[in-house]
Amino acid sequence: MKRGAVIETERLILRHWQDNSSDRDVFFRLNSDPVIMRFFPARRTRAESDAQFDKVISLVETHGYGWAAACLENTGEVVGFAGVAPVDYFTAPFLPADEIGWRFVPEVWGQGFATEAAAALLDHAREDLALKRVVAFAVRTNKKSSAGIRRIGMTERPDLAFDHPLVPAIMAELKPHVFYEAIFPQ
Repeated sequence: MKRGAVIETERLILRHWQDNSSDRDVFFRLNSDPVIMRFFPARRTRAESDAQFDKVISLVETHGYGWAAACLENTGEVVGFAGVAPVDYFTAPFLPADEIGWRFVPEVWGQGFATEAAAALLDHAREDLALKRVVAFAVRTNKKSSAGIRRIGMTERPDLAFDHPLVPAIMAELKPHVFYEAIFPQ
């Protein structure tokens, strides 16, 4: 999400992370909960999560956009994160690219919050960030994530499916990733 922006949807407010213990606590949960992290190769310790939190804040400062906290509109409670950010943490044939992604606490799963946030962010990427292309990828067996990506109108590109280079070989079931993209006419 663009530096300084706040995006309001019907039920969510997407805002930048604030460097406070409350935001850091939720961010840690989103990176360490075994249910949330089921399709990721590792859960982060508190120190690793705090370092990643600092990196997320720095990403927005460096690139002008990045990951944001997703808050319930009626309470302000942070229930996840979503955003559009440059893929700068591994190399692949489809790069350079900007990735859309999200992660929410299980208490709000199945209520359409990820789709609501992602649809607003895809519009934001096209209209406010003037991006030409946004990509998304997910573990091949993560059917719910793929369904969410399709719901926001992204197109699957089987020719660009890949084995994620950051997933260890001993976790072979998490290596294969499906690939989606949205191309915006200029």
